[in-house]
Amino acid sequence: MIRIGYGYDVHRLETGRKLLLGGVEVPFDRGLIGHSDADVLIHAIIDSLLGAMAKGDIGHLFPDTDRVYKNADSRNLLRETIQLIRKEEFLVGNIDATIVAQRPTLQPYIRSMRENISEDLGIELNLVSVKATTSENIGMIGREEGMCAMAVSLLIRAR
Repeated sequence: MIRIGYGYDVHRLETGRKLLLGGVEVPFDRGLIGHSDADVLIHAIIDSLLGAMAKGDIGHLFPDTDRVYKNADSRNLLRETIQLIRKEEFLVGNIDATIVAQRPTLQPYIRSMRENISEDLGIELNLVSVKATTSENIGMIGREEGMCAMAVSLLIRAR
């Protein structure tokens, strides 16, 4: 049995915050704001994994009304999510994700993001794809008001 999930996340940019994407601190004059560390890439991946398992979304599993998740490290949330999936006897077949950001240029950080995600999920690096694109100066992302990420995951029954 296989299952496919799709995830999407978006956060606004604000000065005075670190920019974390895929667990990597990317040098930039602003960072994403949210209840946790606002790592849109990891949040989209979590949503795709939960979607594949029909377990709701990141806000359902890690609600922003719970103080325990205030400023939470998204990599920890990803590791908790994969544990739920393993309990249901599924393995990650692969992850394919895209970050949409007008700036900064993300290419120098993509491999480190992939390494973090593969490590947290306990899967081979070649099973994690992370890409980055711009929105061609269109909309809120093009105006550099925020960033978003999308992800698709494939889960395979372990037994």
